[in-house]
Amino acid sequence: MMIKSPRFINRNILRGTIYVSVAVFAAACSQKKENSQEVTSKATDELQNLVQYVDPMIGTAKMGHTYPGATAPFGSVQLSPDTDTIPYEIDGHYNPDVYKYCAGYQYDDATIVGFSHTHFSGTGHSDLGDFLIMPTTGNLQLNPGTETNPDSGYRSRFSHKNEHAEAGYYSVQLEDYNIKAELTATTRVGMHQYTFPKSEASHIILDLTSGIYNYKEKNVWTFVRVENDTLVTGYRQTNGWARTRKVYFAMAFSKPIAKYGQENHNDNVYKGFWRKFDQSTNFPEMAGENIKTYFDFNTSEGEKVKIKFAISPVSTEGAINNMKVEIPHWDFEKVKQETQNNWNVELNKVQLDPINHDEMINFYTAMYHAFLGPTIYMDVDGKYRGLDMNIHQAENFTNYTSFSLWDTYRALHPLFNVLQPKRNSDMINSMVAHYNQSVHGMLPVWSHYANENWCMIGYHSVSVIADAIVKGNTGFDAEAALMASVHTAKVPYYDGLKYYMEKGYVPEDKNGSSVSKTLEYAYDDWAIAQAAKKLGKDAIYNEFSKRAENYKNVYDAKSGFMRPKLNDGTFKKDFDPLNTHGQGFIEGNSWNYSLYVPHAPKTMIEMMGGKETFSQHLDSLFSMDLPDKYFENTEDISREGIIGNYVHGNEPSHHVVYLYNWTDTPWKSQDKIRMILKAMYQPKADGLGGNDDFGQMSAWYIFSTLGFYPVAPGSDVYALGSPAMKSATLNLENGNKFKVIVENQSEENVFVDKVLLNGKELKQPFIKHSDIEKGGELNFHMSNSPNKTLYK
Repeated sequence: MMIKSPRFINRNILRGTIYVSVAVFAAACSQKKENSQEVTSKATDELQNLVQYVDPMIGTAKMGHTYPGATAPFGSVQLSPDTDTIPYEIDGHYNPDVYKYCAGYQYDDATIVGFSHTHFSGTGHSDLGDFLIMPTTGNLQLNPGTETNPDSGYRSRFSHKNEHAEAGYYSVQLEDYNIKAELTATTRVGMHQYTFPKSEASHIILDLTSGIYNYKEKNVWTFVRVENDTLVTGYRQTNGWARTRKVYFAMAFSKPIAKYGQENHNDNVYKGFWRKFDQSTNFPEMAGENIKTYFDFNTSEGEKVKIKFAISPVSTEGAINNMKVEIPHWDFEKVKQETQNNWNVELNKVQLDPINHDEMINFYTAMYHAFLGPTIYMDVDGKYRGLDMNIHQAENFTNYTSFSLWDTYRALHPLFNVLQPKRNSDMINSMVAHYNQSVHGMLPVWSHYANENWCMIGYHSVSVIADAIVKGNTGFDAEAALMASVHTAKVPYYDGLKYYMEKGYVPEDKNGSSVSKTLEYAYDDWAIAQAAKKLGKDAIYNEFSKRAENYKNVYDAKSGFMRPKLNDGTFKKDFDPLNTHGQGFIEGNSWNYSLYVPHAPKTMIEMMGGKETFSQHLDSLFSMDLPDKYFENTEDISREGIIGNYVHGNEPSHHVVYLYNWTDTPWKSQDKIRMILKAMYQPKADGLGGNDDFGQMSAWYIFSTLGFYPVAPGSDVYALGSPAMKSATLNLENGNKFKVIVENQSEENVFVDKVLLNGKELKQPFIKHSDIEKGGELNFHMSNSPNKTLYK
């Protein structure tokens, strides 16, 4: 059956092949090449086949919160299965079960609800899961049903035996419908391929009500427009973690639709002017808060129905153009191969010789996870929606979104300064654009999709900016970025900052998590000072160097810990340094945060009793046994990511093991680094010891495997550790190669006997960023016993 409409001619669209003028097409392609870095930069035959070592299933169980679906490097589309979508609230109260579905997928689930197009990787919160598609056959059902009774809805049972995930590709057999689902993606377009059985009742369901976190009244409005028998457009606007988020789409089918319609609920479907039309079947415009649509086909045995699904932050026209530029054909295998070629380009930035095969999988999956975000947030023509909700044009940079900065400033962005400097500069350009569009005059805190979520603490954009400036990666206006940092650090109504500026600390009785905020503000202020010093801004350097010492104001010499201070200047009574609740800390306790002075480790060590005492303090952190009372429950999940009282699953501890390098016992860090690598990163679904946090956990793994780590971003110094591979070559963007070669390496030889940089033995456990950028060779000699005179 052919569905006819005057729009066939008016829109110049025939069966999903969208007409775009040659000039527009050429301009869009040019813009794409110039701005997006989405074009393979090397011939693929020069590259090692490293995609084979990526396992997207790692982290999909328990608290890893990764997704297994298909995406391109830093892609706008993350096309992945959702195994459940559950209410954020029940009877007006937070539903704790929602937490495990931050990425939409849990490995232990037995059913799949469908395949949605946007996901966060490894986060502790969510807001996405846009545009869920589910292929079905037989009796049409437009509700998802439940896991306990999947037959009551459109979801399907599945088995991991018939599920497969690669970088840029995912497939699964939907058992209830005998449909093979295959997914791949370019930067802005997801491509589906569904192999149907013979049926006169084959359906593609598009559920615009579905979301990963189903907030009450989350959907503000949804709109669907059937342009012709193969093209559908529309948008979804939500009010969730992001207060106003609008995503447009264009969906093209590889064969004409036989019939289409929507769920006919009088309470949520707009019925047309004076209710003159029946919208339930073959009505081409649908609008309402909760739209669920279906598209019917007749299929022969083994017939493949394909879908191209493009998204845009700007318009349906932008989505159509994204589709035309990125996938102008229907060759699923070609899209998969091109995306995997692009992944190979990214993965080959480090070429590794591992100790064993498992480490090859761990390492390249970590590289994969690290390069999932932040994500590109603009159309192929450079247009994007800004924080002011207006449409902007990215000039000479690629605009990015999804900045989980409390996590990623620590190691992910420093990793980008080594392996992805151009992208990191563009991310900073995106941050400065955010600042210019902000009525608060602030850089991003935790932002996505033209919204600021204000999640977590600190103003860590300034750390990312400072790290790039200090390391000479300034593909942005460095002075403008510095001034944006200074202004951000002086917004008085932001999260206790008024008290911090007036008193030199945040009082716990005026603003919660006060110690964590004081310590993180002090570090950020130091980062601003380092950028100012690099740019010759002495007044700013002096001002923020003084502010950077505010960590001293919450140190209690009597207890030996950082401790919450009250507005009257006294320390809070009833203090327990092991307790994480009500003690002035966030995602950690005083034991963890008392070690958070990454910018002044020497002063911190002196303050806490000197090198010997501090080294013993670190020993206790790793060896103590926390009583059950300090956990919310005694189940395994509450202890994820913990070794003693060292919490690897929460970022404030990520630099801690490297602090031994500022004592006389640097060798004590080495076996512990190797222990953490083995305990917290394993090649299985539950192999991550905590949320991957948009690549921060993975970045820690990559740096630590290579043998060095950025303890204080904003410094050009890396602390050395214990490399966990035989050799690695870093293929840098400037054309140089930095090699790390490890002699006498084994799983038992975890201690460093000596280190040479370009043939010269190092007398300190540090290297500089310039040592890497110039290219050269870092040579570790390993032993099974500690060298207690190392670096002396």
